[in-house]
This record gives sequence, C-alpha cells and structure tokens, in this order.
Amino acid sequence: MFRLLWLASIGTVIVQCLWFAATATAWLQYDSTGTATMTHYTLPENYIAACGCTAKSTHYPTAAMSQQAFGSSTSYGPGCGRCFSLTLLNTYTSSPPFFPNATKSIVVKVTDLCPSGGNGWCSGSTGHPNQGGAFINFDLAWPSSSIPNNFFPSDVSLYGYTDFGVWNVTYESVSCLDNWAGRNDPAALGSVSDGSSACCPAEPTGNTNDTCPSFSDSNGIPPDTTTSSVLQLWMIPLPVTLSISLLFCFLFF
Repeated sequence: MFRLLWLASIGTVIVQCLWFAATATAWLQYDSTGTATMTHYTLPENYIAACGCTAKSTHYPTAAMSQQAFGSSTSYGPGCGRCFSLTLLNTYTSSPPFFPNATKSIVVKVTDLCPSGGNGWCSGSTGHPNQGGAFINFDLAWPSSSIPNNFFPSDVSLYGYTDFGVWNVTYESVSCLDNWAGRNDPAALGSVSDGSSACCPAEPTGNTNDTCPSFSDSNGIPPDTTTSSVLQLWMIPLPVTLSISLLFCFLFF
C-alpha cells in the first residue's frame, strides 16, 4: 500500500512538472523606454499585493503591471520591484482627447500584477497590443496618500468630469534607489517574510541574484528579498503539494 501511495505521489509530481513546462509563456520583451497606457485602481493601504512587497510600500507610489510585461500569471514575476518614471501624454477614451498644459510625471514601483483577459487594458501581449495600441499598461494605485488628489489634470468645463480613466503615457525604467519616493524607508523596501511566494527586490537589475523569476513558469526559487526592516507581516504559505512539485521540477527538469 505504501509503495502504491508513493508511486501515485511521484506520478502527480511528474504530471505537474509537465504541466508547468507545457504552459510556460513567451513573456513580452520591452525596451527600457517607450509608450504605454495607464489606468488606475484602488489598492488598500498596507495591502500585500501579488509580489509580496511590504505593507509600507503602499505608502509610496506603486503600480500593477500588465501580465505579459510583468512576466507571470500569478504571484511574483520579473516585473516585481522595478521602478518606472511615467509621464502623462494625453487621454485615450475622451472625445476630443485631452492634452494637459502642464507635464505630470511620477515614479512608481511595480508591486502588483494586472491580469490579462479579453480585450482589457492589460491584455497586451507579444501577439497584439491592447485596445489603446500599447503593449504595456501600468495600473496606478490611486487614490493614494502618496499621490496628490489632483495628480491627473482635467478640464471640467469642457468634459463635465475629472477622471478620464485611461491615459497614454511615456515610461522609462529608472533606478528605484535613486528615484522612488520610498527609497530611504527600509520598511518600504523588499518583501514580506513569506518564503517561496514573495519576491520584491529593492533594486532589480535583471541578474538572477536580484530579479524575480516567473512564478507561473516555475523558473526556480526566488532570491531572498525579505525587507531589512524589523517590520514582518503575516505569511501565506503555499500548499505543500505545490512546494514539492516546484522543488522536483527545479531539480530534475
């Protein structure tokens, strides 16, 4: 009986490994500068988002990144922890498009995943852009205590409303430790102490020792990005079977 159970367990692991390999995705490769669309969503303060970045990171400008650019369909991906300077160009959905007189820019840290699906703003992929013609979408966590309520310019007299919803922006990949508002706050940098399901580098460079792999592609164990602050938050352990499967895949496949 024990032998049968053991063989069944090994069989399950092999099937899961093969499934991971079969569903591996060709993620979007993008330049360090370019154009994108930007939306916004509500992220509660102190909420632990997909990357597992610390709660204190939400006290500074953060954003979710569209799935194909983020590099994973769940949990962490190579996009986690990266910082981008985003500059507003013009609105997309309003008629006529609104071009602000003043230039507005913000540096955000990617802490969350914006899932693709259907024809949504985060649906851009290697095969086709989103409905705005962009391959990348940044979903800004806003309103936020770290971003002024009037960050997005508007013309109420012309349009009758203030929130345009979708903007065309330029993006530039920048150093977090030089540009992000939370760079001097140790509690805002790194990830929560959550073992294998959190990865949020303070300054990812693309190297394996400081950049997250794709969780959904099971490309190995993430680097230790736990915050250097004494602040440690709740943990969400992965199911034991998934942990075992990932270990066997990493070792033998």
